[in-house]
Amino acid sequence: MKYQRSSSLFEEAQNVIPGGVNSPVRAFKAVGGTPVFVEKAKGAYLYDVDGNKLIDYINSWGPMILGHAYDPVVNAVIEKAKKGTSFGMPTEIETEIAALAVSMVPNIDKIRFVNSGTEACMSAVRLARGFTGKDKIIKFAGCYHGHSDSFLIQAGSGAVTFGTPNSPGVTEGTAKDTLLANYNDLKNVEEVITASKNEIACIILEPVAGNMGCIPPAKGFLEGLRKLCDENKILLIFDEVMTGFRLAAGGAQELFGIKADIICFGKVIGGGLPVGAFAAKAEIMDYLAPIGPVYQAGTLSGNPLAMAAGLAMLKELNENREVFNSINKKTEYLQKGIEQALTSENVKFTINRLGSMISVHFSEKPVTDFASAAEANNENFKKFFHGMLNERIYIAPSAFETWFICDALSYADLDSTIAACKKIAKDLK
Repeated sequence: MKYQRSSSLFEEAQNVIPGGVNSPVRAFKAVGGTPVFVEKAKGAYLYDVDGNKLIDYINSWGPMILGHAYDPVVNAVIEKAKKGTSFGMPTEIETEIAALAVSMVPNIDKIRFVNSGTEACMSAVRLARGFTGKDKIIKFAGCYHGHSDSFLIQAGSGAVTFGTPNSPGVTEGTAKDTLLANYNDLKNVEEVITASKNEIACIILEPVAGNMGCIPPAKGFLEGLRKLCDENKILLIFDEVMTGFRLAAGGAQELFGIKADIICFGKVIGGGLPVGAFAAKAEIMDYLAPIGPVYQAGTLSGNPLAMAAGLAMLKELNENREVFNSINKKTEYLQKGIEQALTSENVKFTINRLGSMISVHFSEKPVTDFASAAEANNENFKKFFHGMLNERIYIAPSAFETWFICDALSYADLDSTIAACKKIAKDLK
């Protein structure tokens, strides 16, 4: 596949943008080669600057459930833009989308809109600390909650340990209040809680991990976390930036029947525009300024364009809930096809899937946490990624990212993807 124009644009970008990109994974460091510059997208397809048409399996990292440039969303943004793009004042549409979101998601009374998933998670942790009067948080190795200082923490030398910064600029003082646990390991979580009893404000996690590939929660894991939180007066935060309004109309809480104390949203809730939100019962949310002591603010929060896009998207999902069954069936079809394609060439692999999130790990062992994901054959993934790209299929440029399926994909698209996998499998170890 030719991408000369992408290559020249990347060279130009590196002169004025650090690394040539505005988010690191886009630079293709994990897979090698030159990133593809996109010109436009429609439905299930990306069109790059070199004129290539690609079947898209990242869908802007999740929000394009109904496909790119979905007409009701686009039209809503156009009409709203004609009336102004930002006011820094309340608008009626903020209340409208808030009421709809609250009606769709279990266990929440109030929601506050912010500008990104990172901001939502950062604010949720601050709220949890303010509500409980405790400082420490537990996060899981491999779960990503944005680039806020509290989340850029790596594990220390022991099973029960304080985290240490994994980025310059994150202070040791910040790191000491973030405790690391292993995903899908309740015993480890109990050990961490015991070591810092009565100091932990919250546990935050992706209920279905999407940043070490797709890793579903083990049976009983979420239930066990809920029980531990109740017993130790800890708030449970679900980061549903990926799973919210994707796995079900009410997200992971609805799918698993587990009540979280605070839920974070992003991506989907803005129909693809920059937006995030966090929500909880009124007794927790009322700790926020201007009626409570926990300060949180944002000049562009509730931006009318983002609210218009999000309202159009949520209305479609709420009124046509069959879409969740449709994308789940398509993802299951894709999974079975890829399994057959790789098995036919004796490739060692594991596929994880839950709903419309799926990832291929080149490992014969189960992938249940960050450590097992990291043991997979990354060289095979690099070959797989570039092989798929040459077949004009775009998957996440990292073995540690989930794929997201959109309903705009046809079964012919899925068959083309499966055929490409079979062709590429011949070159894999």
